[in-house]
Amino acid sequence: MSPAAERAIRLLGAAAVPRAVPGLAAEGWRQRRLAYLQAAPLALVFLVFFVVPLSLTLVVSVWEYNEYEIIPAFTLQNYADIFDGCFSGGDLCTTFRTYLSTLKFCLLAWAFTLGIGFTVAYFVAFHVRSSAIQTVLFLLCTIPFWTSNVIRMIAWIPLLGRNGLVNDALMSLGLTDRPIEGLLYSDFSVVLAFVHLYTVFMIVPIFNSMMRIDPVLIEAARDAGATGWQTLWSVIVPLSKPGIAIGSIFVLTLAMGDFVTVGVMGGQQIASVGKVIQVQMSYLQFPAAAANAVVLLGAVTLVIAGLTRLIDLRREL
Repeated sequence: MSPAAERAIRLLGAAAVPRAVPGLAAEGWRQRRLAYLQAAPLALVFLVFFVVPLSLTLVVSVWEYNEYEIIPAFTLQNYADIFDGCFSGGDLCTTFRTYLSTLKFCLLAWAFTLGIGFTVAYFVAFHVRSSAIQTVLFLLCTIPFWTSNVIRMIAWIPLLGRNGLVNDALMSLGLTDRPIEGLLYSDFSVVLAFVHLYTVFMIVPIFNSMMRIDPVLIEAARDAGATGWQTLWSVIVPLSKPGIAIGSIFVLTLAMGDFVTVGVMGGQQIASVGKVIQVQMSYLQFPAAAANAVVLLGAVTLVIAGLTRLIDLRREL
C-alpha cells in the first residue's frame, strides 16, 4: 500500500471518531447539577431524620450505664448481655425465644394480610371497571386510618372480651356454654390487630402492580385456553410480584418493631422485641435499649435483603 493511501486511511479513521462538542458537555453538566439540586432537599431530610438518629443510636448502644447515669465509655457489654447464654447449648435463651415469638406474629400477620390484600386488590383491579367506584373502595380501606391505632385496638376489647359481643353471641346461639377466654389478651387478638392495622399496606402496592398489567396478556391467556386459576397463577401472580414484595416489606418491618399492639392486645403478657426495648427505655436503660434496637434493625435488614434477593425490585419497577 502506498504512503498516500495509508495517509488517507488514517484521515478517514480520525474523521470517524466522534469529538466532544463543548455545548453538549456543558448541557450535560447543567442537567446533572439540576438533578443534584432536586435531590438535595430529600437527601437533607434523609440525613437529618434517619442517618443522624441511627448514628446516635449506634453510639449510645456501646456506652456504659448503671442505675443512676449513662457513662460515655466504649463497651460491648450491652450486646453481650443480649446474647447471654444463647450459645452455651441447652434451652433457647430469652433473646432467641423473644425473636421467635416476634417472628411468629410477623409471619402470621404477613400470611393473612397477603391473602386478604391480594384478594381485595384483585377484585378492585379486575372486577370493578369504574374508576369512581375504585376510589370509593380505596377510601373505605383508608377510613380506619382516620383514627389512632390505639383507639382502633381498644375498639376490639368490647367485642372480644369475656363479656363482649362475640362471646354473648356465641352463647346465645348455643355454640358454647361459657365465654371463650382466648379471644382477648392472647396470640389470636395480637394477630387480629396486626391484620386490622396493616392489611391496607398490602392492598395498595399489589393493586398498583395489578393495574400495570396489560389486559392483552390476560386476554391472550384466555384465548390460549387457560382457565381462570391458570391465568391467575401463570400471569397475574408473577406480574404482581413487585407489589407483593413491597407489601411484604411494609407488613414485616412494621410488625417486627411494633410494641403498642402487643402490649394492648396481649394484655402486657406477650413478649416481643419491640416490647423489650420499650420496657428498657421506661427503666431509663437507654444503652441496653439502643443495643437491642441495633440488633432488631439488623434482623429487619436481613429480612428485607432476603426479599430483594427473591425479586429485583429495581428491575421490576
